[in-house]
Amino acid sequence: MGKYFGTDGFRGTANENLTADHAYKVGRFLGWYFCELKKQRGDESPARIIIGKDTRRSSYMFEYSLVGGLTASGADAYLLHVTTTPSVAYISRVDSFDCGIMISASHNPYYDNGLKLINSQGEKMEESVIELVEAYLDGNLTAFGKSWDEIPYATGDKIGCSIDYVSGRNRYIGYLISLGVYSFRGVKVGLDCANGAAWNMAKAVFDALGAETKVINASPDGTNINNNAGSTHIENLQKFVVENGLDVGFAYDGDADRCLCVDEKGNVITGDHILYIYGRYMKEREKLVNNTVVTTVMSNFGLYKAFDEIGVNYAKTAVGDKYVYEYMKDNNCCLGGEQSGHIIFSKYASTGDGILTSLKIMQVIMSRKKKLSELAAPFVVYPQVLENVRVKDKTAAQADPDVAAEVESISRELGSSGRILVRESGTEPLVRVMVEAENEEVCRRYVNRVIDVIKTKGHAV
Repeated sequence: MGKYFGTDGFRGTANENLTADHAYKVGRFLGWYFCELKKQRGDESPARIIIGKDTRRSSYMFEYSLVGGLTASGADAYLLHVTTTPSVAYISRVDSFDCGIMISASHNPYYDNGLKLINSQGEKMEESVIELVEAYLDGNLTAFGKSWDEIPYATGDKIGCSIDYVSGRNRYIGYLISLGVYSFRGVKVGLDCANGAAWNMAKAVFDALGAETKVINASPDGTNINNNAGSTHIENLQKFVVENGLDVGFAYDGDADRCLCVDEKGNVITGDHILYIYGRYMKEREKLVNNTVVTTVMSNFGLYKAFDEIGVNYAKTAVGDKYVYEYMKDNNCCLGGEQSGHIIFSKYASTGDGILTSLKIMQVIMSRKKKLSELAAPFVVYPQVLENVRVKDKTAAQADPDVAAEVESISRELGSSGRILVRESGTEPLVRVMVEAENEEVCRRYVNRVIDVIKTKGHAV
């Protein structure tokens, strides 16, 4: 992780640690950099950069700032307007854009925002380019064989322009509809759109496939994104599904790259459940490439037990869909994801895609003619306690010898009956302490032991 960019882009509180000026400078650099790359290949046409945003009030400010920077550097900015992160990734790839930018802080509150950079293949931007962006922001840029005190402005007919590209968003919706291999006629589906990017997209997809679709939290006002809504507050969808007698529910986050589910009984179906359900479905059809599902170190201990029982192999990466996708790409895997609901189906997308994930779960339900609760039943979740500790320096706290010694001691005590994981947050000044064991009391006791050491050593704030 860099100074500004974490595992999921440049994120912060709008106009505090992520300002309109930051966005303008990011636009300035990207516009100049990709125009320069084209020139070096003998192409004098402007760089083409696609921009999407979620429903936060500040997203408009950041959009205009990015457009100003991009066009000042000679690039053309194509605007998808309010849309999902996976749609930006999809359009970046299929319409041959030089890069894409998504304005979103994902599941964070409305007062936060972020800039997610996407390359021409629809993947998270390469670290080498991120490092150059950060160097420019800090005024010490070296690129193309020289140092730059400032990058040049475009002039005359080389100044870029902005182009309405809502057609790209509509084409992405059409792509999702085309992936529905079964009619959903007669199925009652609930959607929680988190007052975010999926608010005017998800229902259109399900309606087109014949579902009886009921929606909550699809009235964004700029300040209610993720507010007691969506995948981070799934209790609302649980209640909605039960009270309305629905067959299944799907909850997205602010930029709709995550999806969690609710079965017909109101039970939460996590990202781990989704990996199990779809991994088993693929294995049964002999479609699970390399017989491997890619998980992260945060996946539940019970998932691995369930995979062992059906003979599915698994890999574990660092937390972040970026790392999951990198492993999948390097090792030719077709399914991977996170407990939080970032699920990647590499045949269809290069990033987590909430609406796509819900369509894939619907495919299993329709194909197997089973309720979601039945499909999830063989996966027994181990009790888990996860506590976030706000600290002065997350790296120093985790590296403290006494903290490390306590973690090692607990790991020995747990043996094969559970596990402990202590890691840094990729986007916030937090250390996450997680324990899985045979019951919650044991989990809580071990988590508290680690937190006590962190506090005793003066790391907590």
